[in-house]
Amino acid sequence: MSDTTERGPRTLYRAPEPQGPAEMGQVILKDGSTAYLRPAKAEDKGLLIRFLEGISKEAYVRRFFAETPHESAAKRMLADEPIEMKLVLFVLSGDPQDPDIIGAGEYIREKEGSKEAEVAFLVGEDQRGKGLGTLLLERLALVAARHGIERFTAVTMSRNREMINVFKSSGYEVRRRLEYGDVEIDFSIQPSRESVERAEARERIATIASLRPFFEPERIAVIGASREPDSIGQRILWNLQDSGFRENLFPVHPEADTLADLKAYPSLENVPDIDLAVITVSKEHVAEVVEACGEKGVRALVIVSAGFGETGAAGRKAQRELVKKVRGYGMRLIGPNSMGLMNVKEAGTLNASFAATLPKRGPVAVSSQSGALGLAILEHAQTTALGVSSFVSLGNKGDVSGNDLLQYWEDDDETGLIILYLALFGNPRRFARLARRVGRKKPILAVKAERASSESVDATGDIAVDALFRQTGVVRAQTFEELFDTAALLSHQSLPKGRRVAVVSNAGGPASLATDALAAAGLEVPEPDEATQEALGEGLLAGSSLTNPIDMSAFATAAHYRYAVETVLASDIDALLVLFSPIGPAHAEEVEDAVGDAVSAARNAGHNQSVLVCSTTYQNARPPLPAGDENLPTYRFPESAVRALAKAREYAAWCETPLGLIPDFADLDVGKAREVCQNAQERGDSWLTPGEVERVLRAFGLPLAPHRLAENAADAVSAANDLGYPVVVKLASQTLMDKSDWDGVKLNLQSEADVRRACEEIETTLQGAGRADDLLGFLVQPMVTAGTELALGVRQDPLFGPLLSFGLGGIYMEVLHDTVYRITPLTERDAEGMVREVRGYPLLTGYRGHAPADLAVVQEMLLRVSRLVEELPEIAELDLNPFKAHEPGEGCTILDARIRVTA
Repeated sequence: MSDTTERGPRTLYRAPEPQGPAEMGQVILKDGSTAYLRPAKAEDKGLLIRFLEGISKEAYVRRFFAETPHESAAKRMLADEPIEMKLVLFVLSGDPQDPDIIGAGEYIREKEGSKEAEVAFLVGEDQRGKGLGTLLLERLALVAARHGIERFTAVTMSRNREMINVFKSSGYEVRRRLEYGDVEIDFSIQPSRESVERAEARERIATIASLRPFFEPERIAVIGASREPDSIGQRILWNLQDSGFRENLFPVHPEADTLADLKAYPSLENVPDIDLAVITVSKEHVAEVVEACGEKGVRALVIVSAGFGETGAAGRKAQRELVKKVRGYGMRLIGPNSMGLMNVKEAGTLNASFAATLPKRGPVAVSSQSGALGLAILEHAQTTALGVSSFVSLGNKGDVSGNDLLQYWEDDDETGLIILYLALFGNPRRFARLARRVGRKKPILAVKAERASSESVDATGDIAVDALFRQTGVVRAQTFEELFDTAALLSHQSLPKGRRVAVVSNAGGPASLATDALAAAGLEVPEPDEATQEALGEGLLAGSSLTNPIDMSAFATAAHYRYAVETVLASDIDALLVLFSPIGPAHAEEVEDAVGDAVSAARNAGHNQSVLVCSTTYQNARPPLPAGDENLPTYRFPESAVRALAKAREYAAWCETPLGLIPDFADLDVGKAREVCQNAQERGDSWLTPGEVERVLRAFGLPLAPHRLAENAADAVSAANDLGYPVVVKLASQTLMDKSDWDGVKLNLQSEADVRRACEEIETTLQGAGRADDLLGFLVQPMVTAGTELALGVRQDPLFGPLLSFGLGGIYMEVLHDTVYRITPLTERDAEGMVREVRGYPLLTGYRGHAPADLAVVQEMLLRVSRLVEELPEIAELDLNPFKAHEPGEGCTILDARIRVTA
């Protein structure tokens, strides 16, 4: 079953996930401008001829090898053929009603079933250097691979260096051969590590370039600025001035001469060239303002105006038209219905929002889909002295999304922690890929609205969101209080290197609460070593508890706190929680100073553990406690501090675990399995027949138990005799999938008489229920008793894609609900984590006489099923329940399986 070599299994690389479909949607070019990608249509003939007429004679000949008439070339390119044989993609720019083609690419497959296709592209004369050729190649490869094409070929003139360089820089392993003055190029479009890394780098560079005008504009126009002092436009204008942006700030108002002590302009035509436009006009005028911005060459828009996607179907339609216009002009958009953005950087500040105050500068970048909650985050950050590097209110996410911001903040030196408030996911699979990469550099802390954005019942309870965050290292906070508690720790302290936590307190009650909370969170409270206890005894009051928690008694002074903290930080622990209750002679301010001094001294001695401070004197949110050059997060309750510490440790453990790889398997027959599913789709059936299920599973190397499909009782007896007793008889049906509901599983049958009786009982039950026509026959299998019963399933979520579940099977699954979840594709780390996280894991390792399971094969089954549903997205549902995990070296056996495909 395993696809291994002496160097281990091969690695499967996945090409970067576009924001939308590979063949359609917004694209970002190397210079940060945007355009629109879509397949060519028959009615594009005039558009294409206009594009070809603008191509130089030299470039035209290099593409078509002759001075072919433009009309003939256009006719050939627009010839109607199925996408599996030919695809032509256009990159469009300009007015959506009358756009211009700026680049075109195509692949052509000469004969059906061929694994090769010829690829070619052509870029407008004034569009060179923007990465259009590479972009077209990447998208064509993504679509071609979906249709079974494995290699691209190309023939070009040797002097066509631009096209040759596109292939060379793609990261694919390109083979070149000179033939009669032409260069023949051939390469596999299977993604490799190099091709994926280069594609991700290109995407990141383009995205950052497209967002830079928002965060680093040289000239800003506020369109819709009003004379009314409380109007949003006026507030944004004043905020821009107050944040230090006074030069090159242009209010636009049709009647006013001055606004906020600045010269006002009647229209955008009178304004010098600008980078960023903040639009606050009424909804009815937004489209015409966007048009004017496009004609002016504005690069970035923030639309504060509301009344679009948040208002219903009509508003969503208006927003789609607006976004199409924005993209046609190569601009980027934050909003509509946004409260604006802030940039609080060392080089300068920018407050292009209607928030009242600019937060203190610091390492936290914030993205919020809700303006009101965004304001709450900023206000709380101000109260707790949580410094902000930048803030973006995404509003309706018409264009710029959290995925874009992740890429911008990934390489931002002044951002150390990213906070996201997510109401809806745009493209969760792309988010997963980006978060997994960005999270290795800096923590991502997210609050997700409780209700899953998908209408699918499979996403109820945010199962898919939890799975996604767990796989990508995103730290999830359930409440805003938890968000800020965790953010305070992640932004002010180093990550805990382990789970060992020391507690120092002057009261037993809070210390006990903290200890219980630490244990419940999976953290350890180890007893100090003998040397540490001896040192503590020398400096603390007699009667102090020197074990963990270290209770110094109510009579402890600030000096005792300093001594205890400095001594404990010199011991072998990973984090320290300091508790203070005002019950003795010590004053809170004195204790805080002492703790800060102790931590500073410990840092100078090279001790860098995480330190958290909790005091019952804190009535509200408290700023962090200074300790030399750093700050210590402060909490009112021990449980709050422990929750933050547990989340920080969980993130640290994720960072310490090497990135997982997706293994490839050489024994897969994807084409055979796809053919089975496509045949089922054509006849309109949802559930595959038992024979079809078998062919799909075996095509992916999944170990289905030996079985025979019998049409009647006599055939079942014959099958049982061939397979050997004891056997199991099950009803076979495409409609009655829950066999146990129909008494359709008969176990441990020892003789021919038992088999006949079992078949008769199943027939009788179905006849009595009026479902006799649903019976296809009987499935006969050997009775498998050895091994641990497990269950593996997949449900296709319309937003998140395949959601894979794993746990103990049979009655364990029904009673204990011991199930874990992941989003596909799985890495080998994901598979290992799923197996280890089930509560019944001890049974799999051998427990009180229970034989251990072949965990390597169990994990491989998870990986193979993940690959199956990734390759065959038409599979909507899959269940392997139960399958038996045998002892190490003996593998697994699938006892029952069902697969449903979408029509």
